[in-house]
Amino acid sequence: WFDKSFSIVIYKNGKNGLNAEHSWADAPTVAHLWEYTLATDAFQLGYTEDGHCKGEVELSLPPPQRLMWEISPEIQAQVCSSLAVAQALADDVDCHVFPFRDFGKGCIKKCKISPDAFIQISLQLAYYRDRGGFCLTYEASMTRLFREGRTETVRSCSKESCDFVKALEGGKTEEECRRLFRQASEKHQNLYRMAMTGAGIDRHLFCLYVVSKYLGVDSPFLHEVLSEPWRLSTSQTPVQQLELFDLKNHPDYISLGGGFGPVADDGYGVSYIIVGEDLINFHVSSKHSCSETDSHKFGAQIQKALQDIMALLSNDAKTSPSSKVTNQPQSKKLR
Repeated sequence: WFDKSFSIVIYKNGKNGLNAEHSWADAPTVAHLWEYTLATDAFQLGYTEDGHCKGEVELSLPPPQRLMWEISPEIQAQVCSSLAVAQALADDVDCHVFPFRDFGKGCIKKCKISPDAFIQISLQLAYYRDRGGFCLTYEASMTRLFREGRTETVRSCSKESCDFVKALEGGKTEEECRRLFRQASEKHQNLYRMAMTGAGIDRHLFCLYVVSKYLGVDSPFLHEVLSEPWRLSTSQTPVQQLELFDLKNHPDYISLGGGFGPVADDGYGVSYIIVGEDLINFHVSSKHSCSETDSHKFGAQIQKALQDIMALLSNDAKTSPSSKVTNQPQSKKLR
């Protein structure tokens, strides 16, 4: 039911989740609400041993009443038609959700790298290995420094990230690959800062598009730029209220986070949630109808890319001047 801002979906096995209508708020707002709900339900309200809610029953509350709808044959036919379209769209989504436990932001920060930059560059490496090239990449950033700010786009497929990926896959030395990786990481952080502080370009382009439509101006430039497909659409949904959860003693209460579908018919949607110091959850989506995409295959590529880049940076630490091992140039190619 999308007559409200969000819907709680409860399955027969007791699992539940939240489906949000996106126009009124961005994902972090809904995630903030859902984190509080899950933590309060599990750790404050609680349940009895036989599965009932704790607390006294309020007998004065009226019992629930079933709503009776008067639906004409014409409306019923439209409902059935809409349901068929929605069902076909839902059935076409190839969704793969998996936890990455090899390391998390704690290990990444020890390498003096932004966790978000590390993951985004890993996604570029994974996509290159999966499709043999690069694509226009969307990463959402917040613009809450501004009144009623929503999002801006970080175009995380940069020249610097492409240079690093091509160097790694082309067999360049580890020293050269590390240098290019750090350049790509610094570039990504700068792009993110620009997006957050109002110096992005995509919302500006959208405003120009709206004005051009209002004025009836045909812009070949805007048509070309805005028609380019986002074959890799990504977003981080951070855990915002870690104090509500005891991740070590109650790992079963860690939420997998949220996800979204692909923007392009031949693309991927990748949502990731950094949980604590040692866990990153991923949601990968694509379309079954596209023969060139496979969410499980791409998920494996993401895991391999994360591992390879961490191995590259770890080798730098092992061969640093402070280490007992003599610093020797490496030419090993990571695959």
